Amino acid sequence: MTKLSNTFDIAIEPSFDFLSPEYAELFGRSAATAFQHPIWLHSLYTRLASDAGATPLVVVVRHRTTRDLAMVLPLLRIRRGPIRTVEFADLRVSDYLAPVCSPDVFSQLLDDAGACAEIQRLVRPFDLFRMTKLPDGRLPIENLLAAPRRVSMGTNAYATVLVAPFEQWRTSAIDRSYQKELAKKYRQLQKKGTLSFSCCDDSASMLEALEAMKRFRGPRFQAQGDGDLLQRPEYFRFYSDVALRGLGSFVRLYAMKMDGEVIAAVLGLCHQGSFLIIMSAFDIAGYKSQSLGALMFEQVTRACIERGDQMLDFTIGDEPYKRSFGARPSPMWAVTQVGSTAGAVALFALKQAPWLKLAAKRLADWRLLPVRTPTPTR
Repeated sequence: MTKLSNTFDIAIEPSFDFLSPEYAELFGRSAATAFQHPIWLHSLYTRLASDAGATPLVVVVRHRTTRDLAMVLPLLRIRRGPIRTVEFADLRVSDYLAPVCSPDVFSQLLDDAGACAEIQRLVRPFDLFRMTKLPDGRLPIENLLAAPRRVSMGTNAYATVLVAPFEQWRTSAIDRSYQKELAKKYRQLQKKGTLSFSCCDDSASMLEALEAMKRFRGPRFQAQGDGDLLQRPEYFRFYSDVALRGLGSFVRLYAMKMDGEVIAAVLGLCHQGSFLIIMSAFDIAGYKSQSLGALMFEQVTRACIERGDQMLDFTIGDEPYKRSFGARPSPMWAVTQVGSTAGAVALFALKQAPWLKLAAKRLADWRLLPVRTPTPTR
């Protein structure tokens, strides 16, 4: 019989309040990422989970003597075809996943065999436990769950260190010839009308920019053979809810306008001195030769430096433009744990045949997609 923990009480709380003061306090002292922020997880669980057919599986660990929160592990139960999966709360909107816990308390949990055993018991049953998008150097969640060692996802996240003033950062981060090209493009853009750039500071400007993003992104991703999450009502509601709740603190939405009309927008999260870009959109059809995206990112960088940000995080994805702004790669990791014979067979098949990976991805998306809609991407 496994000995119970004498230090921690552990339970599943499906209706856990991520907007509560106790969670905000835990998050503030944790090693979690912006994608475990109270607003982000509240909106994910309330706006997206039910539409995805996901059941909340929130593991809550408390100190027994004080009842204070020690760790929150935000998970979901999702059936992917015949396979029962347990996954981090992501639903294709989060770029970084991590337990919400301080390093010191996490070490205490790892040393508590009873606590580890209870956590492992509570997350079962499953065929596959999937933990992707784990940032480099974060808490070793696989040790807590007795899961196999993490493996590389084969993709990276990218971030650039910011230094003031902006001109100094630009000189050190951007190739001189590219600097000249962007300056030329910006002058050309200015000649087309009254150009402005600002950070949305009220709900009306925020919603205006989000609607423009939705309008610009639809044709772009459809032409690439994918769909766009913003075109789906539940995802548009999710991003709108996060943006409006986080206005002025957790979220910034930058907009570039020509003669008062939005032509480009960048949505991002603020966390521990970093600005994390999670979504962008540009009027490519109207400004084909102006490199509108690059000009927008340059203006966003300037604004971040003026605010005192220390890092501009382009988040996950190996798009070449990120290196053009001095961003450096950081590896991303994944952990998969098998919980049944069916899970072992599914994992083996996915590892052996690339075409099966695509088929499984499409199968997983069926529950998320309306009929006849292509697989969406962010």
